[in-house]
Amino acid sequence: MTIDLKGKTALVTGASGQLGRVMAHTLAACRADVAVHYVHNKTMADDVAEKIIGMGRRAISVQADITQEASVNQMRDIVTEKLGYVDIVVNNAVVQYQWTSILEQDLTDFASQFESCTMQSVLTAKAFLPAMTQKKAGRFIGINTECSGLCNANSGAYAAAKRGMDGLYRVLAKEVGPSGITVNQVSPGWTISDRDRENGTEISHAYSEKIPLGRRGTDQEIANVVLFLASELSSYVTGVNIPVCGGAVMV
Repeated sequence: MTIDLKGKTALVTGASGQLGRVMAHTLAACRADVAVHYVHNKTMADDVAEKIIGMGRRAISVQADITQEASVNQMRDIVTEKLGYVDIVVNNAVVQYQWTSILEQDLTDFASQFESCTMQSVLTAKAFLPAMTQKKAGRFIGINTECSGLCNANSGAYAAAKRGMDGLYRVLAKEVGPSGITVNQVSPGWTISDRDRENGTEISHAYSEKIPLGRRGTDQEIANVVLFLASELSSYVTGVNIPVCGGAVMV
């Protein structure tokens, strides 16, 4: 059994980042065309797109502020013009910030997390789901986090935003399910990326000893679950949040 996404167009937000680029490459490896979204890192986004083109697929890099409606809609128009209607949306981008306790966290950090996690999904849903509804098919996938289940100290802004995102996706799954669109989430744990491989920081005994599987997961393992949700293999799966964190969170 193989996964074949030929004829499908995917948008991956934050695709210039550590996890995003692996998800983009994985979808392309299964013959999807890919819109590689970035906010600031055009050089990396262009590199990801060029590698996908080298795999024999169509790809573009596209810039957008995923917290602004006009910017998201402009991205939709560019992607539609260059690659056609989007069949698969992967909401992966998130604003980075310095974690601290709720009492010490600046209020702007709570706002930035809500805007980049929850509102990003609202804006991309409004931009891309109408076309999916007309086609009676589509995949809408959000990258959540194990942190929304663990609720560890100092993760307040991030956990709150991702929990809001979780509720949004569950409601959205019920609203667009009759149109043949699935809406799901993937919740990674602390994931090994190329940055870890380059710096030799793949192993963390303090973290891994708390994980039932006894190790950190890899970016490719996260991308594999996204690929499953993007494919026909998941045609009867919607409204779920799949923890991919070695058992740190169980649902």
